[in-house]
Amino acid sequence: MKRSQSAARVSPRRLINQTLVAAAIATTLALAVPSLSHAQAAVAGATLRDTPSAQVLANSTRIVATLEKRRAEFKKDPAALDKFISSEFNQMFDRDYAARLVLGRHGRGASDADVKLFADALADSLMSRYGSALINFDTGLKVRVKSETPLRNGAIVKVSSEFLRGGGQTTPVDYLMHKTGAKWQVFDVMVEGVSFVQTFRSQFDGPLSTKSIKQVADDLRAGRIQADAKQ
Repeated sequence: MKRSQSAARVSPRRLINQTLVAAAIATTLALAVPSLSHAQAAVAGATLRDTPSAQVLANSTRIVATLEKRRAEFKKDPAALDKFISSEFNQMFDRDYAARLVLGRHGRGASDADVKLFADALADSLMSRYGSALINFDTGLKVRVKSETPLRNGAIVKVSSEFLRGGGQTTPVDYLMHKTGAKWQVFDVMVEGVSFVQTFRSQFDGPLSTKSIKQVADDLRAGRIQADAKQ
């Protein structure tokens, strides 16, 4: 995938925002060093078993370790970074369900094939736009899981967390998750209370009002439209 931005050309403030967006979207599960140690996270995971909160801790631990270990490789080989991000994204994010939510009224009656086409194009656009920020990922960031709240009689769970930066600044990041088969998957992420699903629904409402889902997906693929998390 082509990089749309170079981290070297953006301001420190923009880079921080890019990193947070990449952290939340690219892997969807807190790409930051957990406030728990690896051993503590393992204990927490064993205690909570397969709860959404345990997944946030376990996956953030694994992902940050991989980013740190392979940082030099990823800098030299952006394709390897793309592959890693896509693998994590596909595992943890229910992209098709999220895409239907983004499509909203435009997705009513749409075929699964068209929804998947849009979902894949949207995901690739996000990775292209924000994935490169992970090369400069700050391992000084930490994440603290604050709470796990069941919604709709437990069909949906909101995991509330905080990103903790070196200067003491905090950024709330919440994940909406639902169970698909035997595992929990993210379908929406909220950074500082802003829902990505709602943001993208508003962004694509105009194009989808005049073009088909396939045409908008093609525009995303060609770079004529870019998914923008507005961070």
